[in-house]
Amino acid sequence: MSSDDNVQLMRRWFQEVWNEGRIQTVYDLLSPDSIAIGQRGADATIRGPEEFEKFVGEIRGAFPDINVTVEDVFGAGDKVVLRWSATMTHTGDGLGLPATNRTVRSRGITIARIENGKIVEGWDNWDQLGMLEQIGAYQQPAIAA
Repeated sequence: MSSDDNVQLMRRWFQEVWNEGRIQTVYDLLSPDSIAIGQRGADATIRGPEEFEKFVGEIRGAFPDINVTVEDVFGAGDKVVLRWSATMTHTGDGLGLPATNRTVRSRGITIARIENGKIVEGWDNWDQLGMLEQIGAYQQPAIAA
């Protein structure tokens, strides 16, 4: 696939998986032996579509109205880089935290490697701490003056 094809595949991923909640797209676009790093924390690894489906369920279970906007995207060879932002309302307990009905804004960067029309590797860096702060699950410690 060309870099442009890979970019379109990743745009489809964000639109269908995150904005529309289409779980079938996880199975259509993610390689069975894929590895995703950073979605649940810096060193956490998600392996394969089944585990990724669980992750999507957790996020969409907490934020069913999630809306991700791809701000920037480019491809080079077999890799695609996306800078994205998301808005969502914490109306579910998919993260194991009671719903707060607070609106959350988050930003992140995703790098994906694609082979034969399937995502085989993905790395995410997104503001998980900011999300927890916005729903009231974490508070920055006071800094002594």
